[in-house]
Formats: sequence, C-alpha cells, structure tokens
Amino acid sequence: MSDVVTFGETMLRLSPPDGNRLERATELEVHVGGAESNVAVAAHRLGADATWLSKVPRTSLGRRVVEELSGYGLETNVVWSQQGRQGTYYLERAGKPRGTNVIYDRGDSAFTTTTAQELEYTSIRDAELFFTTGITPALSSTLRETTTKLLKAAKREGTTTAFDFNYRAKLWPPTAARETLSSLFPGIDILVIAARDARTVLELEGDPRQLAHKLGTQYDFETVVVTRGAEGAVGWHDTVVHEQDAYETDTVSEIGTGDAFTGAFLARRLAGADVPTALEYGAATAALKRTIPGDVALVTKSEVERVVENAGDDVSR
Repeated sequence: MSDVVTFGETMLRLSPPDGNRLERATELEVHVGGAESNVAVAAHRLGADATWLSKVPRTSLGRRVVEELSGYGLETNVVWSQQGRQGTYYLERAGKPRGTNVIYDRGDSAFTTTTAQELEYTSIRDAELFFTTGITPALSSTLRETTTKLLKAAKREGTTTAFDFNYRAKLWPPTAARETLSSLFPGIDILVIAARDARTVLELEGDPRQLAHKLGTQYDFETVVVTRGAEGAVGWHDTVVHEQDAYETDTVSEIGTGDAFTGAFLARRLAGADVPTALEYGAATAALKRTIPGDVALVTKSEVERVVENAGDDVSR
C-alpha cells in the first residue's frame, strides 16, 4: 500500500549542451522526466511511499524509464505494451532573448492508448492520495476518458484526489483545456494551479490570493494552491489563505521545479502538517530542485529542513 499513487506518462528528455542548437548538436544528454513521476519522486524523498502508475512500451527505451524510476525508490505499477512508442521530448536551453525551448515528440506513444480497464485499481483504492495532472487528458481522447474514470474511482473509494492543472499550450488550446479540465473539478479535492493558468485558461481575474479564494469557493475544493513563480505560492484551506514566499536559489535547471513543490507539499500534508508548513516544504524543495540538473528533485528531507530553518550554508562541512 502506497501513500501516494500518481498516473501519467514519463518521457525521455534529450538535450544538447546548454546554448547549443538541436539542428547542429553532435551529442545529447538523456534524462527521464514526467510531471507525475517527478511529483512521486519528490513525495518519496520527503518521506511518502509512492507508486507511479502508467503504460510503457516493452522496448529498451521503455525499460530505461521504468528502471530509472525504480532506482529512485518508486513502486512502478505499469502496463507493458507490445504496441506504441516511448514518448520523448527535446529541451534546447538558452538565455535571453532566445530562452529555453521544449519540443514534444510523444504522439502515438503507448501511453496515449491507456484505458482504465487496463490499470490496477487496487493501488488507487488502497492509497491515501491519488494524483494526476492536466497534461494527461491533453494527450488523447482515450486519456481524457481514463483520467475521468480514475478520479471518480478514487473518490468512490475514499481516496483523496490531487490535481495539478499544468496547462501546456503546445498540447492544446485554452478553450479545449478549460472545457475538459473544469469538467474534472468535481472529482478533485486538492487543486494546484499557476496564477497565469487561472487567468488565461479559466479566465478568472484577481491576484493569487483572490484566485485561490475564488477557486476554492466556486468549485468546493478542499484545498487550492496557486503558484506564482518567483514570488512563491498561496494556499487556500478552510476559507483561509496562506502566503509563502519563494526561497532564494541559484538556478542550474528550472525544469521540474513545480513538480518538486507539489510532491513535497502533498507529502507533508499526508504526514499531518498544516497548510502553511506544507507550503514551506514545497517552496524549499522547489528551491533545491533549481540547483539540480535534470527533471527530478534528488533532495533529502534534511536538506529541505535546513532551507526551511534558514540553516543552509554554501559549504556542507
């Protein structure tokens, strides 16, 4: 039995050395990453037992993903497929004015065909919390149906449900995302959403505190977390809004920062922490993730606690 079960696709990320263009790259770094498994790893590193639920092609690339996630301590509960491919994405990193560019290559992946009937419901039924994101229903009509069924199943079994809105403009337009994702809201207890997504996709107005309150009251969520980038996050719970600033950090890689925040926040809530404390741990884990290459927050609980306690030092002696 796991504390947290997450459902989603994990990809292979291929990146040329920083600043290089993909069209002229002669070498590529390989990382494993996906929002849902990133959340699972962060939650596990903060003390939660975590399971990643997915569908993966029975190929060397699919095995690479599963074996690496298993190596992080996750329970991997996967359907092995004889058809479909392993989803990938390319990351071309650069500073201003180019910025970092993501190119998805995940069409016709094995994961896009996942049905609820294929998956192991027992893991969701026995978990304390089930988590997925708005990325998953953007990938196929099949996954839209599957996501709906899994959230309903979790609610039916009394499992807490958490959902990161996680809008990706390269996957679908705002109108389609708004219609599909808002239809999932009745099955969600804890919503995590970026302030920009609440404004551009859900067409809500206001500052992050107002957005959190509007979402919490309008959709009857148990908890709403509105992230605000470099300014931290706010959390709405029991009609009270709590604010959390971001911690100062030197950025090596910003990829996976939001997932690190969410995984840590959920882990601390499951451990009995109140919302302000969980927000602190989320912000501290996000700050540490920005110092780590790749998609995954390879942090320890003691490192996170040192950041929270402002006891960090430039040199660990």
